[in-house]
Parts: sequence; C-alpha cells; structure tokens
Amino acid sequence: MKAWLIVNEFLRTEKFCQLYTMFQEAAKERGVLLELRTNAEILPVLGDKETFSDVSFVLFWDKDIRLAKALENRGLFVANSSAAISACDDKSLSHLLLEQADVPMPRTIPGPMTYSNIGYNSFDFLKTAGEKLGFPMVVKECFGSFGQQVYLANGEEELLERVKGMEGRPFLMQEFIKSSFGRDVRLQVVGKEVVAGMYRYSENGDFRANLSNGGKMKPYQPSKEEKALAVRACETLGADFAGVDLLFGDKGPLVCEVNSNAHFKNIYDCTGVDTAERILCYLAGKAAGK
Repeated sequence: MKAWLIVNEFLRTEKFCQLYTMFQEAAKERGVLLELRTNAEILPVLGDKETFSDVSFVLFWDKDIRLAKALENRGLFVANSSAAISACDDKSLSHLLLEQADVPMPRTIPGPMTYSNIGYNSFDFLKTAGEKLGFPMVVKECFGSFGQQVYLANGEEELLERVKGMEGRPFLMQEFIKSSFGRDVRLQVVGKEVVAGMYRYSENGDFRANLSNGGKMKPYQPSKEEKALAVRACETLGADFAGVDLLFGDKGPLVCEVNSNAHFKNIYDCTGVDTAERILCYLAGKAAGK
C-alpha cells in the first residue's frame, strides 16, 4: 500500500521532523510505503483533474487547506480532511460548530470582524463583552498553536491593550474557568477511541498548562465522560484524529480546543503510546475498507 505524508515545505524544525520520522517508521512496520511530500512539491492545476490511483490515502500533516481540498477533488482519501483542518484551525469556527452540537465548552464571544486596512476604530464592544463574560477573561487569537496568542485580561484596560495589540487579527473572548487554572487534559483521539491521556499542569503561576510555556505533564486516565466528550468533539469537527484539550469545569469537563495536527511526541514520552502507529493503523484500515 502506498500513501503520502504531506508536510509544509517551509516548516522544517527538529520538533516537526521528529514527527515525520515517527510516521515513516510506523508505516514501515505496517508495510505501508509512506512517501514524504511537501505542499510546495505537489502543485495541482485546478481544471486539470490528475488522477493518483496508486495512492491509497494521504496523511495530511499540514494546514494548507487549499491543497488538501484539491487532493480531495481528485478522489483521494485525505485525513484529516480540509474541512476538519479548517474547523480546528480557526478557534472561532471550532466553537461555533461545538455550540451547534451542544458540546460543553466555555462561554465564548467571537470578536467582531474588521478589515485589515482599517482595524478597530471603536472599542465600545469590549465593555459589552466584559459585562457578559466578566473578568478575568481569556482572549485568544483565532489562529495560534502551543498556547501562544492566548492571554488573560484582568480588567477592561488590559482587555483593550490585548485587543489593540492584535492589530485587527481575528480573535475570541472567553470566560475564564477558574477551577482549571494552570491545568488541563490532553486526550489523543484516533478514530472513535481515546488512545492516550496526559494531565498538564503549571507550577509557575501561568494560567496556561501548555508544556511549551513551562508546564509539566504526567499520564492521565480519563473518565468515561471525558473520553466520550473528546470523541464527540472530534466527530463534530469531522476529525479522524486529533488532540483534544479539556478543562476542568465546575459541572464537568469542557472542550477548550481540538487540534487536528496535535504534536504527540510529548504524549509519547509521557505515556509510551505511539500515536503515529495508531494513526497509520487506522488510516490503512480505513483505506482498505476495513
């Protein structure tokens, strides 16, 4: 069986290359010829419907949704799909879809859209948001990873400064879940199964638990409710596999984010579960109709 691993041509850090190697080693173990291709090497001409009958599936480890869609247009099984990657990558869109499916999540207000050449020339909406969500308030840019572009505003002045600093980039405002300060859970979902769980916690006073921000980790055994919620979140966003971040709400777990291309080296080091092997097994089986 032949497959493609699509990665970004312009993002070749050691951390990313580790994942690519793990995928290729897992594929070799399963007898899958997994060819590494970049989004700059495969340039489909729209209007020319090339066929790739020898490719059983595409493991799309990038966020180039236009390329993913072009490959889907040519009949290839692409996972995650362009729609799933788009839904996960845009945090506002994620929460809109989660709300539509009644998935528990923090109360969220998408920031009003503006134009890049205008930005915001009025900030009256921030007062309304503060009245609805209260303070402290979490402010997130819609596009970001590793806990970056996520801020805590303790009052109206700080909220104003945070929003001004985004220079008109899409963002959302979210209620602060005090009961989950400095701690969360990352559950790795493949298919409809939670294959690994990791508890992340901060001891440096940061409200975020991301390891890239100095957080720590330990293995975590999720409850049935947490497992069901993580799988449901993936199904809602159409993801075949994802890293789902859950917060500890007062009344039960809440979905914080769903990461379509979640880095799994940390969860491998923490739990010993090889997510690459699980993903390859799942995709090969699905491509073969099993």
